[in-house]
Amino acid sequence: MSKPQEKLAVILFSMGGPDSLAAVQPFLFNLFNDPAIIRLSGLPRRLLAEFISRKRAKPATEIYRHLGGRSPLLENSLAQANALEAALGQQESIRTFVVMRYWHPFADEVVQKVKAFDPDRIVLLPLYPQWSTTTSASSVTDWQRACRKVGLKKPTRTVCCYPTEPGFIRAMVGLIQPLYQAAANHGPTRVLFSAHGLPEKIVKAGDHYQWQCEQTAAALVAGLGIPSLDWVNCYQSRVGPLKWIGPETSDEIVRAGRDGVAVVVVPIAFVSEHSETLVELDIDYRKVAEDANVPAYLRAPTVGVTPAFIDGLAQLVVSENKNVSGLCKLNGFQSCCGETL
Repeated sequence: MSKPQEKLAVILFSMGGPDSLAAVQPFLFNLFNDPAIIRLSGLPRRLLAEFISRKRAKPATEIYRHLGGRSPLLENSLAQANALEAALGQQESIRTFVVMRYWHPFADEVVQKVKAFDPDRIVLLPLYPQWSTTTSASSVTDWQRACRKVGLKKPTRTVCCYPTEPGFIRAMVGLIQPLYQAAANHGPTRVLFSAHGLPEKIVKAGDHYQWQCEQTAAALVAGLGIPSLDWVNCYQSRVGPLKWIGPETSDEIVRAGRDGVAVVVVPIAFVSEHSETLVELDIDYRKVAEDANVPAYLRAPTVGVTPAFIDGLAQLVVSENKNVSGLCKLNGFQSCCGETL
């Protein structure tokens, strides 16, 4: 009699987004009420989250109106989950589940489905290539809370991050190359590797995100193999009065206009299309480029369900090795994703 095949649940985490215009303000409230985002205790954080979500609801609603009244992030993440499940094979013994941090499906909803599946093991896989306390760590912490609530106790491994995973880099290089060639027809070209920004104080407190974004950019430059490539690692989406890590993507676009060089913008921290790519990069920053007389403005798509990226995720799921522990040690970090290295 053959031994039953081990059942594996793979939990994919992402930020989430409103599924209607009416959901925009509650989505924003959930975002700013996260202690990993607004680092205040209980009531003060809640009051501030209510204030910010009310203030930002109107402009955010206009953003989602551009997207047809809803965020495409859940749909895109489900497509990635389905592609990953197919890549892993063994359909009956491996199942993927998508958890969104700030809108449905929340961890409390998905944990019930995982418990019903009754896996032997669980792998947590954030759809954030670079680790941050504000993204991957927040999602994993909330998942652990949900598991405790329903008594789900299974051996669990976390893929904390994969900033230089070969499949991820290969997929992005394949998307960048034709755009770079097209931009070069307009003359000298600069590549802007753009990631979502963070307040500087979070990075100074020990968050690895900025360093890992720099590792991703360096790996892409090496993969492109373009001699004397003109490139910059920059950051978008800055809000509020705090000092954020830089340089800002919009400032780099303006500088490209002054320098008379074409621009290829590459989102390196997003793996799915959503408001920061489809509106901020494609509409808002394109307007910045036009006003700055940038000779050409091209934007690389996110990796989505590119086979190389999905295959890379599959390798991370089946591997028993922590992906970046060695990199973190080399850079002097003593921990990654809350684990001592």
